Amino acid sequence: MVKTYECRPTLPIRIFFPAQNDRSTAQALPTLFMIHGGGFTVGSANNDDEWNAGFARMHDVLVIELNYRKAPYQSFPTATYDVEALLLAALDDESLPIDRARVAVGGFSAGGNLTLSVCQLASVRDRVKPSAALPLYPVVDFTVPLAAKVKTRPYKPGLGSGRRSEGKDYLSTMSPYFNWAYVPVGQDLRDPLLSPYFAPREALPPHLFLLGIELDQLAHEGWRMASKLAGRPVPALEDKVGREEPAAEGGDPLILDDERFAFRHVEEGGHRSVQWLLVPDQIHGFDHLPLSLHGSEEAMKDARVKTAASQKLLGEWLFDLPWKQ
Repeated sequence: MVKTYECRPTLPIRIFFPAQNDRSTAQALPTLFMIHGGGFTVGSANNDDEWNAGFARMHDVLVIELNYRKAPYQSFPTATYDVEALLLAALDDESLPIDRARVAVGGFSAGGNLTLSVCQLASVRDRVKPSAALPLYPVVDFTVPLAAKVKTRPYKPGLGSGRRSEGKDYLSTMSPYFNWAYVPVGQDLRDPLLSPYFAPREALPPHLFLLGIELDQLAHEGWRMASKLAGRPVPALEDKVGREEPAAEGGDPLILDDERFAFRHVEEGGHRSVQWLLVPDQIHGFDHLPLSLHGSEEAMKDARVKTAASQKLLGEWLFDLPWKQ
């Protein structure tokens, strides 16, 4: 289903129902709002269709894909306020079966940044009251130079054919253009709406699930933010994410018994939490990229398995903590 609202008539949103849902009934559904990536400059709401449909089907929830105008024509903070307007419009749309007590906001890459940005706005905190934010491989800190970011991840030539084994982060050639387009000259890079790493804990939803990808220059800042929010030691830039060697073949797709790859911090009797997950041996956008960008059938197959595994864990976490009844 595609809908538009008067507040942003040029920005359609996309709605995904569980496969078995009877749309004629008024049963309220747990609702996950999602925001697509693309360096704030490219992409569209339909980029996330496959992921959104799969998540709605897997967990019997409503998924609503939001939208925003792109840089350089609309730079920071326009996208944050576009997302805010559509989020509030959808929430007020009585034709949508949104369970207002079980709402979460998530997004991919630039959309993960916008997730954390929009959740800080008073209108969202007071009216939407999302119980959780799910920033997936987000950019959260614009103060770290790009030249430093590419050194914070491992490079694994032993992973064989495909982009996973390359000695260069494929985001590194695009990031300077994304930043030029999105960040206005003279902008304070520590503004928490731009760099959510600097947001105070109380400005964010009570539950946060930060997902990083091991072979991604953005993973380290997500790891730092998760550690900071959980009250753990914050890794230095010299502390690379993950590990240098590839994961063992034939093992579990996710590594949940190593705190470099996963940890969960729960406080206030389960009323607040932080979850960190690092997807091993994959690249930025692994859950969206086509075969041509993965570069090999082996890498593509690995990405599909890890997409399903991470979606499963995300949904289980939502129902285990923020949406627990």
